[in-house]
Amino acid sequence: MTDYTLLDTCNEHGTIMRLFQRQNEFAIRVDHQDGELMHSSVHNSEDILAKIACKHITDRENPHLLVGGLGMGFTLAAALAHSSQTASITVAELMPAVVRWNQGALGAVAGHPLKDKRVNVLIQDVGKVMREHKNGFDAIMLDVDNGPDGFTRDNNDNLYGLDGLEIAYEALRPNGILTVWSADTDQAFTQRLMKLGFEVEERRVREDTNERGAIHTIWIAIRY
Repeated sequence: MTDYTLLDTCNEHGTIMRLFQRQNEFAIRVDHQDGELMHSSVHNSEDILAKIACKHITDRENPHLLVGGLGMGFTLAAALAHSSQTASITVAELMPAVVRWNQGALGAVAGHPLKDKRVNVLIQDVGKVMREHKNGFDAIMLDVDNGPDGFTRDNNDNLYGLDGLEIAYEALRPNGILTVWSADTDQAFTQRLMKLGFEVEERRVREDTNERGAIHTIWIAIRY
């Protein structure tokens, strides 16, 4: 099998990430960790993350959605596919290199979602974006790191802890929805969501559409 080719390396916010390509496949790896942070061949759970959020707000006029974490663009692409033409989608991505990669060679794997006129990209921490937009979003989709127990940033508690979740709650409009992607389940995270007043459902989904591969967790949290 053809070996991967290293396309680019970035060292941002204390994290070293590398983008690899093998024919039409792409992989992003984080130094000092086994395996891949993400791969272009498996994104079913990211698609479902966005589809659930969009379905909840399908009857709203001019909805405003927030995607926290650009990744390989699959969550954004699914949000666009399931949103109206009057929707606006803000993407908050902390790593400038990830945005650059999606604007370049990596963009084709998700259909170049950044080119859609409904999209606005902010190279900022998603927590900051939420703090600055109280009652600003109909739906928030968080796909940052590997979820509440992520490994690329030590301070993810700022996003997935009680304080961070309270910021997310306040950033949502009434009856808004928060969907959160995670590689693993986390009962304590479910309890934190419930403590803040969210109505919570935890759903387990396969990473691939053929019902194979790892099982990921999606939290569905409604603010009433």
